[in-house]
Amino acid sequence: MRHPRLSKLLAANLALAATILTVPAALAEGDAEKGKTTAYTCTGCHGIPGYNNVYPTYKVPKIGGQNYQYLVIALQAYKKGERKHATMNAQAASLSDQDIQDVAAYFASLGSKE
Repeated sequence: MRHPRLSKLLAANLALAATILTVPAALAEGDAEKGKTTAYTCTGCHGIPGYNNVYPTYKVPKIGGQNYQYLVIALQAYKKGERKHATMNAQAASLSDQDIQDVAAYFASLGSKE
């Protein structure tokens, strides 16, 4: 005897697995060389060792070597206003989806040395 709830659960799990397996390929489309040019203004804060923001005072994170997917998701959230930071919201608002992927590819390519 088939259980309808079990069938629905199995179908949902298969759909989730398909999404998880295809998301990394879709996100890995950034061009690091283009991203280097687009990210030029980002290095003004994120490329300075030990840089502190003036107000409110906090250390600006270095993002060289950060996970590509994390950077894409974070920039998209800043662009949509889901993550709140006036400077980052303004910076991300000017980026296309491809720009975000390119910038993320550039910073991810830097490794932990940057």
